[in-house]
Amino acid sequence: MEITKRHIALLGSTGSIGTQALDVIAANPERFVVEVLTAQSNANLLIEQALRFKPNCVVIGDESKYNQVKEALWSADIKVYAGKEALAQVVESESIDIVLTALVGFAGLEPTIRAIKAGKHIALANKETLVVAGEMVTSLAKEHAVNIYPVDSEHSAIFQCMAGEWHNPIEKIYLTASGGPFRGKSAEELATVTKAQALKHPNWSMGSKITIDSATMMNKGLEVIEARWLFHLKPEQIDVIVHPQSIIHSIVQFTDGSMKAQMGLPDMKLPIQYAIAYPERIHADFPRFDFLKYPSLTFETVNTDVFRCLKLAFEANEAGGIIPCALNAANEIAVDAFLNDKISFHEIPTLIESSITSVSNIHNPSLDDYFRVDEMVREIASGKLSNS
Repeated sequence: MEITKRHIALLGSTGSIGTQALDVIAANPERFVVEVLTAQSNANLLIEQALRFKPNCVVIGDESKYNQVKEALWSADIKVYAGKEALAQVVESESIDIVLTALVGFAGLEPTIRAIKAGKHIALANKETLVVAGEMVTSLAKEHAVNIYPVDSEHSAIFQCMAGEWHNPIEKIYLTASGGPFRGKSAEELATVTKAQALKHPNWSMGSKITIDSATMMNKGLEVIEARWLFHLKPEQIDVIVHPQSIIHSIVQFTDGSMKAQMGLPDMKLPIQYAIAYPERIHADFPRFDFLKYPSLTFETVNTDVFRCLKLAFEANEAGGIIPCALNAANEIAVDAFLNDKISFHEIPTLIESSITSVSNIHNPSLDDYFRVDEMVREIASGKLSNS
């Protein structure tokens, strides 16, 4: 049987998820075609990727690098665009079947919404899209008959556990967390950690922002909010448990008490491939799990008094409305400040909490509300940094 190739727009192709997605695509040329590549500022790698995969067009977010990219790709007959609006427009192209959003942060929201309105299926690696505007995005996806396939390993695990079970109600889900580099540390110990220590994740290789989010456990908090909308759950149906080996990627508990878990070695290429190939499972040469190398799998509770970012995320998920948007904005500013040596590690949750306390909740926010509150909270957080 002839395989119909899927034409993919890869937003954020030069990041960790983007480069691994291109590895998956390169290993399956009979199934996937790269239609669009985008990057914010890494022009050199974007050019290299474009010359290899020959997309129809590329977008460089940093407009100052437009001429560099255009000149490099002119002889390859690849269209080149630049800027935020170009990124949002390019996903609407008729030739695209699926949009893989691997952008970091709030920047992923508008392109994802535009792609959904254009009827494109979404492979979602940008968790902030659902953290900020989950209710709006999932409603739009339903309205436009668009599927959202999760790429995060935890949400992919839940999605895989639900295969064949969509008619059965979920009692609870457990998102597993490695615990990051500071698992078991006290609040006093976190006060002295360095940037190098925070960027050294024990199990996963990721970009700097998500690695810091993992170290603070805000990443798990954002995943909790994302899971609420992806799987139509109430906040109390979602829990987090520490699983240091990162072999069980998440668990679904059904109303009869039965539980399903998805297992595998920590490798983001598997959930990426599952998302863009769904509903098929296609062959891959990824390393296989060996039970004898893992004689025990262990689980621990999370101390949210130590990992305060996770506590803030639970509270934001419970509050709903515009509060998760505010949380995300403050977190992006706080993480950037830490990476640029403006605050210490243990000050990240302090800056986040103090930046969102003045936000009045809006329970049915519009898109304009999301953009306004995002900008407002960023200004508040940045102002606190300037005054410190």
